Amino acid sequence: MNIPIKITMTAKTENDIAKMSFEQALKELETIVRKLEAGQGELESSIADYERGTALKEHCQKKLADAKMKVEKIIIQSDGKIKTAAFDEEK
Repeated sequence: MNIPIKITMTAKTENDIAKMSFEQALKELETIVRKLEAGQGELESSIADYERGTALKEHCQKKLADAKMKVEKIIIQSDGKIKTAAFDEEK
């Protein structure tokens, strides 16, 4: 039986997560996953954990995508020297 779950995060929770570093968000996400996999907690608490975990996962994915763009803009020049350039989405 599949029951659709509507994920709704409060603005406070979204702001809280937005301020986290990748490492902080990943650590909390790992804790939530272990808790959910162990079947600990009441249903309502598990749903709240799932919602927060989903938001943390999205935050981590965004942080990784941002980092990937920065890494891709490291340029190796013809003389072998490395330089960096600002990411330009239009190019």
